[in-house]
Amino acid sequence: MKIAIIGANGKEGSLIAHEASSRGIEVTSIVRSKEKSVTDDYLVRNVYDITADDLKGFDVVVDALGFFGDNVKEYVPSTQHLIDILKDSKTRLLVVGGAGSLYIDPDHSQQLYQQADFPAAVKPLSEQMGNSLDLLKKSDINWTYISPAADFDYKAKRTGNYIVAGEEFSFDSEGKSKISYEDYAIAMVDEIENAKHKNERISVRW
Repeated sequence: MKIAIIGANGKEGSLIAHEASSRGIEVTSIVRSKEKSVTDDYLVRNVYDITADDLKGFDVVVDALGFFGDNVKEYVPSTQHLIDILKDSKTRLLVVGGAGSLYIDPDHSQQLYQQADFPAAVKPLSEQMGNSLDLLKKSDINWTYISPAADFDYKAKRTGNYIVAGEEFSFDSEGKSKISYEDYAIAMVDEIENAKHKNERISVRW
């Protein structure tokens, strides 16, 4: 299997690259400079410069891009660009998503980021990530969007365990919604290998 990771130099992207490589998957980093590549195989591209030809031959493309501050507005156009170049392809797109767009009710009418106590600083990020998910749901490509738990902890240790949930915000018996970056990477690579959730948004937590 061959995969490409856009934003492979980021915290989550690099962990996904390492996890995939450890399982014998061929990984190509798509980064903005060769110095940022975490794999021997790399492609230097800005996301908007990636072409359909660039992605030929890959079974899966992972979108691990992170935009922050004023740049959160790039989530929607960058996702649309990937949809456009993959629309005539069998290549699967897996997206490192966010927790803020998870629903808090069975009718899926209210999202986590819309709640009054949701951190104001994170709300624009969550809203834009949710809008990019909406684009995927309307598209004809083969995609999977994986949201982490609300407490997405880079410093937390790898346990090798996780629970797959759906589009509704969920938590454990102690009311906690948490997962480590490393265990999220395991969940992502499991989905890469097993393709159990075509055209679905899932969430993962401990």
